[in-house]
Amino acid sequence: MPIDELHEHCGVFGVFGHPEAANLTYLGLHSLQHRGQEAGGIVACDGGKLRAERVLGLVSEGFDGPTLARLPGDRAIGHVRYSTAGGGGIANAQPFLVSVRGEQVALCHNGNFTNAVALRERLESEGAIFATTSDTEVLIHLLAKEQGGSLAERLSRALSHVEGAYSLALMTAKELVAVRDPLGFRPLVLGTLKGATVFASETCALDLIEAKTTREIEPGEIFTISASGTSSLRLPAPARLGQCIFELVYFARPDSTVFGRSVYQARKRLGAALWNEYPTVADVVVPVPDSGVPAALGYSEASGIPFDFGLIRSHYVGRTFIEPRDAIRNFGVKLKLHPVAQVVAGKRAVVVDDSLVRGTTSRKIVKLLREAGAREVHLRITAPPTVNPCYFGIDTPTRAELIASAHSVAEIAAFVGADSLGYLSVAGLHRAVKNDRDAFCDACFSGDYRVIPPEEKLVLLGRG
Repeated sequence: MPIDELHEHCGVFGVFGHPEAANLTYLGLHSLQHRGQEAGGIVACDGGKLRAERVLGLVSEGFDGPTLARLPGDRAIGHVRYSTAGGGGIANAQPFLVSVRGEQVALCHNGNFTNAVALRERLESEGAIFATTSDTEVLIHLLAKEQGGSLAERLSRALSHVEGAYSLALMTAKELVAVRDPLGFRPLVLGTLKGATVFASETCALDLIEAKTTREIEPGEIFTISASGTSSLRLPAPARLGQCIFELVYFARPDSTVFGRSVYQARKRLGAALWNEYPTVADVVVPVPDSGVPAALGYSEASGIPFDFGLIRSHYVGRTFIEPRDAIRNFGVKLKLHPVAQVVAGKRAVVVDDSLVRGTTSRKIVKLLREAGAREVHLRITAPPTVNPCYFGIDTPTRAELIASAHSVAEIAAFVGADSLGYLSVAGLHRAVKNDRDAFCDACFSGDYRVIPPEEKLVLLGRG
């Protein structure tokens, strides 16, 4: 089924020096579940031996007591996955655990290598045999070709061939390594817990296990943890950074701090900025839960229009469901969202959401609210129009499938059935989250790609 929401690629977690490393990793992955629900995995090390457990589906469903008991040791890395490259299936679940010249190496990855296809073709022509369709396996082969020096030095040389976005966790019997790409696309934070060192894609994972967040892994940093201590190696710095601004708009959990900013407060400011750019006369501000709640609060506070939950979200929708034989209008959306007639009936409602991709979900939401008695429905989006695909770890449709790439705001408003539609401007977005625009990637809105993927090169050449 075509997606009408944007999805994050993955989340990573690691711990070194704690007797319950696997259990802590399980908890950390549970906090990062919003970043990927297709598969999860943990690799732990005990007595110099690495052991892996990988499951399809949610972490809480796949990992039980006996499974975690098979993962002893004081160090571990873990991963949750939403596939944007390589497809699903247990073969592509991470962390991968391989042997490189007799040494066990575990590796997991959040992001997307934009030149993975070309690298894979080159490696296969040189005799490499791939066991998965994941772009992450490309790095394993590149690392295997490097000889001499520390793991961090070999990894640095391997990464010199890679383009795109990556936050990585690696583990051998001797050390744990956390890496963030030089552009800093995806977040990665460092912390401590009772003498142990931990890292995660977001601070919410460290908060759950009561670890103290100390700092971010810096863009381009290869951070190594071993029994002898910690060390850092730096990859060559780019001319400007490319931190993903959509982490602040939608992907990160609102209780996290990402790129040095409170996600919750950033989203409230987005809502206030929306009111400043697109005010309207209304009776109630309604969020599209859950991601639209902080922004709707910001819109309500800035405008003085009361906030209320006019839509209720079900948190028990699985990945598949059986649809009844007799057609039910908007069945899929009704499984997730249900209007509260007592909140919207007879009222002019401002509906606040984080993004509008194809427009089909927004259209169904507007229809549900009208059927519940809303007199007017004004749709407000806390991001600019999404007109370009992302190649850096977000699952987006092709440009042709993005409704804003070929239709005006008025045309989109007519399609979704809203009385009015307002998107936050690119400038307003950056002001609201207090960004230096040169430090953040907004290519999905502006087309200003920090790395030009092969697909975009064809577009620039007029062949796309």
